[in-house]
Amino acid sequence: MVYQLDRSTSQTDATEGKLPDNLSDLPAKANGAAPEATNNWTIEDSEETYRIKGWGEPYFAINANGHVTVSPKGDRGGSLDLVELVQGLQKRNLQLPLLIRFSDILADRIERLNACFSKAIARYIYEGRYKGVFPVKCNQQRHLVEKLVEFGAPFQFGLEAGSKPELMIGLALLDTPGALMICNGYKDQGYIETAILARNLGKTPIIVLEQAEEVDMAIAAYQKLGIKPILGVRAKLNSRGVGRWGTSAGDRAKFGLTMPEIVAAVDKLRDADLLDSLQLLHFHIGSQISDISVIKDAIQEASQIYAQLSKLGAAMQYLDVGGGLGVDYDGTKTNFSASKNYNMQNYANDVVAGVKDACVQHKLAMPTLISESGRAIASHQSVLIFDILGTSEVATTSPEPAVDDEDLIIRNLWETYESITPENCQEAYHDAFKFKEDAISAFRLGYVSLVDRARAERIYWACCDRIQTIVSKLDSVPDDLVELEAAMSAIYYANLSIFQSAPDTWGIDQVFPVMPIHRLNEEPTKRGSLADLTCDSDGKLDKFIDRKDIKRLLELHPFSPNQPYYLGMFLNGAYQEIMGNLHNLFGDTNMVHIQLTPQGYAIENVVKGDTMEEVLGYVQYNVPDLVERMRQQTEVALQTKEMTIEESQQLLQNYEQSLGHYTYLSV
Repeated sequence: MVYQLDRSTSQTDATEGKLPDNLSDLPAKANGAAPEATNNWTIEDSEETYRIKGWGEPYFAINANGHVTVSPKGDRGGSLDLVELVQGLQKRNLQLPLLIRFSDILADRIERLNACFSKAIARYIYEGRYKGVFPVKCNQQRHLVEKLVEFGAPFQFGLEAGSKPELMIGLALLDTPGALMICNGYKDQGYIETAILARNLGKTPIIVLEQAEEVDMAIAAYQKLGIKPILGVRAKLNSRGVGRWGTSAGDRAKFGLTMPEIVAAVDKLRDADLLDSLQLLHFHIGSQISDISVIKDAIQEASQIYAQLSKLGAAMQYLDVGGGLGVDYDGTKTNFSASKNYNMQNYANDVVAGVKDACVQHKLAMPTLISESGRAIASHQSVLIFDILGTSEVATTSPEPAVDDEDLIIRNLWETYESITPENCQEAYHDAFKFKEDAISAFRLGYVSLVDRARAERIYWACCDRIQTIVSKLDSVPDDLVELEAAMSAIYYANLSIFQSAPDTWGIDQVFPVMPIHRLNEEPTKRGSLADLTCDSDGKLDKFIDRKDIKRLLELHPFSPNQPYYLGMFLNGAYQEIMGNLHNLFGDTNMVHIQLTPQGYAIENVVKGDTMEEVLGYVQYNVPDLVERMRQQTEVALQTKEMTIEESQQLLQNYEQSLGHYTYLSV
């Protein structure tokens, strides 16, 4: 469901610094709520803990109220308090989880990429130009693609299609004169003919030949239609990517032609009088390239292939360097898989300089440069906001002393608890663990009651709590105590589905920055992982960005059921929305497009999340039929007097109303 809201909004809803009504007492120091802000924890401490300056600049920061702020136009000014924004959207009946897209960030990313290439072209006196394209597969949502075409028009920024449906999107929406439509992916005759015919609409589709049989299909389409296509070839480079997508290149890559296949394609096109149609070389060495040296090697190899194709008689004009421009998810600026050891300007410089060197060497005209930088453009503009429903924590209250008539195991555990010191904490841990296992074994054999087993476990966890307090202050932690913090950690139950909103965290161990969006002027005294709403043990977040590697626990504030606790997942605007699935029938989340205005912000579009009726329809359930089946069952219950007529009507009313509700929980 999609509808428009009034673009005007009151300054009260969007002005930075006004505390939302139901957060005005945040947080109370009672019933497990977080303590009041203290002088020994600062905003700077939160910035360092969550590394927001590393991954968030220039778009995300923390203000004096301890709230995350968003600067959609980057360093050009203007910001929004994210907590206040969420509160304003909730008042408009947009429930969490909520995906917020910032159109101005999308515009800023496009402008930055083009500015970097313009600067590199000027620096190296490059005689060609740059025309980027956005790979539609990164995020096919209509509102986003429409905005991307709008923001890209001044730069003749185009689109890339990797399938027939994406080609349909691109041909219909891309109306910028001179912008390129790069046609990738598996192709059939209909795909190729449609792309060729679109040339007569004044569009510039370039059909990239990625399989040997596509050469014959392109020739057949030309002979049938009499319209010369613009063709490219995708080369399988020897240069390899790094990380998860490293196998995107090389002889065993899924797409592309080997060197012998490229030479054979040139011969076939020459024989068909189509060699002048071959104008583009394309390569792709993988998504999220973290090491700039890999990009340098690929550019060097591809530039030589481009030069050799020109010498073979192809009318070469374009060099498409594919995707791979990385995103610094953890803010470390390293070659770690969740980071990158270069910036956007470094990337543009190396592309421009590498191609120029080859063209000068072979005395060739410099081609138009193309990149398919989808992740780098789309990631930052999207923020997922979700709330915490509850927690599960190990009970660590001080145990009652053991008495003489209690079981020996319990007395031993109590003695261990009393004797814990910094000097013997490692030995005490092993003793406590052994006594706890003894209690479980005795319970299995019927020698210990359920009450005694529960008491033994309470004392054991009290031992662990005391030991962990000591261990947390040590510079060097013994190996056998490293996992103790994880065992003692809390589970925070999040109102979202990992499989719907962040499938890459489950499928490929991708990490996104996750942090509270408020209470950041308070010390986060808890450590925990996040569990989603699905009935699946994999529905969790237990990998988080860190200074050096990945940490298993996130710093969180004590949860109070009487106060909302909001978390945000950032940099997840590429791939996650379209790859999400309906595990447990949790559907698409509510989605809103925000644009910065002088008065605060405007809501451009709202896309309502799936209702229960909609997700049931996806799996072929007929809702009227379900309702009728329920009615028939209530009639049977009425006949057997197992239900009153009032109860039957209340059940049917609840059932029908629920079908029209959001699939996520209301709190």
